[in-house]
Amino acid sequence: MSLPLSFQPALSSPELLAPPVYAALRSWPPVEEVQVAAIDPALADTAAFCERYGVAPEESVNCVVVAGKRGGETSFAACMVTATTRADVNGLVRRYLGARKASFGPVELVTSLTGMEYGGITPIGLPSGWPVLVDAPVVKLGNVVIGSGIRGSKLWLPGRLLAELPGTAVLTGLGV
Repeated sequence: MSLPLSFQPALSSPELLAPPVYAALRSWPPVEEVQVAAIDPALADTAAFCERYGVAPEESVNCVVVAGKRGGETSFAACMVTATTRADVNGLVRRYLGARKASFGPVELVTSLTGMEYGGITPIGLPSGWPVLVDAPVVKLGNVVIGSGIRGSKLWLPGRLLAELPGTAVLTGLGV
């Protein structure tokens, strides 16, 4: 049996958003199309969330932070792919970053740099300069569920809005 999600305008519930997410939403023109719902933090991981709340994995979009290294430099990118795919970290993302090596960003470092909780990281409110790479099919989806910066809630918004985030590149073949 699935639990119902009770969505409300995102800015009406700042307690359901990580501080950098709330700050970014306040200045983002399409914020009126973004909603938030409280969830059980123990069910924040994609598979558990989709099963318990009756959300199709195709509507759940994961934010994967990748660290690319070249020489002594590390750069980060957020990759947005549906829960039915995984980001092409060692191919497309590595080349996009111009990195010799790419891997998932270390959890403690990523949470420290973003001000968000692991399992709730979202592309909204990321540090400036971090590109947001969105798999092309995601922007064609109706509404999608993404993280809110904390494990205790999820954001609901049209997939096309992810392409409107600052620093976004829509890439074909990002999700494999």
